[in-house]
Amino acid sequence: MYVATLLTNPAAPSLDRALPESLRNAWGGGDVIWLSPDEALEFELSDMPDNRWDVWADLQGMGVDLIVQPADGRRKKMLLADMDSTMIQQECIDELADEAGVGDRVKDITARAMNGELDFEGALIERVGLLKDLDESVIGKVLNERITLMPGGRALLATMRANGAHAALVSGGFTAFTARVAELLGFDENRANTLLAKNGKLTGDVARPILGRQAKIEALEQISARLELSENDVMAVGDGANDLGMLGRAGTGVALHAKPSVAAQCDVRVNHGDLTALLYLQGYSRADFAEE
Repeated sequence: MYVATLLTNPAAPSLDRALPESLRNAWGGGDVIWLSPDEALEFELSDMPDNRWDVWADLQGMGVDLIVQPADGRRKKMLLADMDSTMIQQECIDELADEAGVGDRVKDITARAMNGELDFEGALIERVGLLKDLDESVIGKVLNERITLMPGGRALLATMRANGAHAALVSGGFTAFTARVAELLGFDENRANTLLAKNGKLTGDVARPILGRQAKIEALEQISARLELSENDVMAVGDGANDLGMLGRAGTGVALHAKPSVAAQCDVRVNHGDLTALLYLQGYSRADFAEE
């Protein structure tokens, strides 16, 4: 059995009630279950529709995300999440670069790295090098003034943890940021790179080994093994090329507002919903959400 989930932006819920009925009839689906009025719904299917991606493309133009996945085992026991442009709305290194006066140059490198056009490790070393001699205190300033959480994150963490799931934040960014974000959202643990500083100034380098694509896969392997979970028990979420390894290995890998080149390699794509979409995909209704 499969489950088709339709969802839209919760800030402007606009799901037409005729839409799921039309799809259900065309695909021979089961009864429509509304997970949140005008925002999210699901229905069961006996087979994967042959025209899934054609319908997906049509619905994208209507501001609606469509995900079809196996019904069995979709409620997960672990969340493995990227940070930049996933759990927060910014790229931390870009914000630091703005403060250092090299914002445009660094943003261009970041965009190309996240699209998979550049080697992640080399791109990180180059960008960190441009931050040399920036006051270490700027990190706190950026955290307090520039970083905002992605909508739905608190509900996602609270609900999954209330239902016994473990949550890990794994980032190619920096521990100074993941520690704060993990605390704000309620992650059980976090992993990231460490910016090096001396005498209150950034040295323009980062501690080795660098946490990149392979390290995110290793985090999935190590944490799931430690918790005696299978990789199928894991939901991973990210947006960049360095997330593709963990997205492909996890039981459910969600490309969230991802770069087109990244989304094209993922079966689960959320372009219109926020982080609560990850709850709807597991069959939680809005009424099931834990207190944020």
